[in-house]
Amino acid sequence: MSRSSIKGPFVNEKLIIKIERLKAAGKKEPIKTWARSSQIPPEFVGYTFLVHNGKLFKEVFITEDMVGHRLGEFSLTRNFRGHGRIVKRLLTKT
Repeated sequence: MSRSSIKGPFVNEKLIIKIERLKAAGKKEPIKTWARSSQIPPEFVGYTFLVHNGKLFKEVFITEDMVGHRLGEFSLTRNFRGHGRIVKRLLTKT
């Protein structure tokens, strides 16, 4: 179920404060965050976030296409390594 339109999108307040500080200082440093559930507002465009995936931080550069999505969508938590490997068996006559 989605979030109520009356409440508006969820954006972590600490991230907004960090973006405002960077804008005031004129810097473009990466912002480290664990807030994977935070939605991406238009103010985040052009900044880099280090989003935690449970083990390490993945670098995510925010573009206009990402607005409205969540930060966690771009830092995957699982690594798919394939369904199974074909094992070459050695057949010998005895």
